[in-house]
Amino acid sequence: MALSWLLLILLALAVIGYFAGRSRALASADGDARALHSLPSYYGYNVALTALIPALGILIIWLLAQPLIVENTVSGMIPDTAISEGSDRGLVMSEVRRVAYGLDGAIASGLLSEAQARNADADVQALTQSLKDAGQVLTQDISKPILLAAQKYRGITSTGSIAMQMAVLIVALVGAALAYIRTHKEFRARNVVEQGILALLLLAASIAILTTVGIVLSMLFETMNFFQLHSWKDFFLGSTWAPNFRGGSELSILPLLWGTLYISLVALLVAVPVGLFAAIYLSEYATGATRSIAKPLLEILAGIPTIVYGLFALLTVGPALVSLFGDGGALGLGWMASSNAVLTAGLVMGIMLIPFVSSLSDDIINAVPQSMRDGSLGLGATKSETVRQVVLPAALPGIVGAILLAASRAIGETMIVVMAAGAIAKFSGNPFEAMTTITTRIVSQLTGDTDFASPETLVAFALGLTLFIITLGLNIFALYIVRKYREQYE
Repeated sequence: MALSWLLLILLALAVIGYFAGRSRALASADGDARALHSLPSYYGYNVALTALIPALGILIIWLLAQPLIVENTVSGMIPDTAISEGSDRGLVMSEVRRVAYGLDGAIASGLLSEAQARNADADVQALTQSLKDAGQVLTQDISKPILLAAQKYRGITSTGSIAMQMAVLIVALVGAALAYIRTHKEFRARNVVEQGILALLLLAASIAILTTVGIVLSMLFETMNFFQLHSWKDFFLGSTWAPNFRGGSELSILPLLWGTLYISLVALLVAVPVGLFAAIYLSEYATGATRSIAKPLLEILAGIPTIVYGLFALLTVGPALVSLFGDGGALGLGWMASSNAVLTAGLVMGIMLIPFVSSLSDDIINAVPQSMRDGSLGLGATKSETVRQVVLPAALPGIVGAILLAASRAIGETMIVVMAAGAIAKFSGNPFEAMTTITTRIVSQLTGDTDFASPETLVAFALGLTLFIITLGLNIFALYIVRKYREQYE
């Protein structure tokens, strides 16, 4: 039974439970809904939710736990002799999964029977060719230990799936039966249903927090593994970034952090003036008709995918800057040798950040009480003097918070800097030179065939955790400032 069919059965059971619970409640009151403690629908909801929610909980837990149990069981039966030099058990398990999925695909396409797939004495060479003929991707020829492990993997997975379906259906039926039996006119169905919905809302609210905690813990554990293999002094205090998977790597975060902050600074120098001036115009000078058109058009920039900005930087902005500042350019300065440069990434990232600054600043400026503007104008100040000397000082804490939020967004940007900033980790103040960032190196270190037992790969998690702490600090500080500002006028 496919998972989709199981979900449809659960949904059908919940619908049947709803009508059954509703009918039983009305029957217990001799058809008089006024004699019931709750509305008839609540009795139906109680039966439906009691059947559906526990079953879905079992299903989710099973789907999360079964792969881990299968992996540990099958991994333990792979002999050490099946692990070639330069490989590890995790890579062998990846091949086992590919073979297992390949057998499923070959059976589905009719090239193999179930008996042939389960045959432990099958010719591994012929089986390898059969899987390749079926279009299955294999990185190497199947060996006997991998075939046995793949067959065990399929067997345990199949058994587990059948057991999961039975357990889910039994829990759903038992839940529906118990809820149906206790349905009577005095049963406080409304209270039970509302408490259940409250628990679901609390669970939904907790998912974001638990996800954040899980992300932090996963990065923290991998970072601890990294510092067991590499000196923390070189990471935090060194001056060179030179990863080498053959050994002797220098993995200092400082040149990457410098490139990240430098490109972010250039982006903010573009985004803050333009975004702030746009916010002042929209909130203080623009007519209602102009604002209704200009503000949505400006905020469209926030909806453009960053990969599009990266292509714009690579194909348009970078070559334009080279034609202006490069050798043989319009200015003849020879400052810029390549389109990959700090200035290219900073300019395009600044364009991307304009709606962040303008939208948040516009909301903050509009929150300044109109009475302060009226008082300034009543004392003889002009419109521009009122903006400069009254509105902006009053809105300054909120504007600073908006700038800090934009800065955290710039620090965490990936695609623009990957495509436009370059890949050179160094300390330099020249905006016309290529430079790299923390996010670029994270992508680089985790791309391709990587060994997660080497410091050159694990350093990505240390970089990610450091970047997370920096952006989290900026966000908390910015939200604190904005909240403190809002409390003055609310």
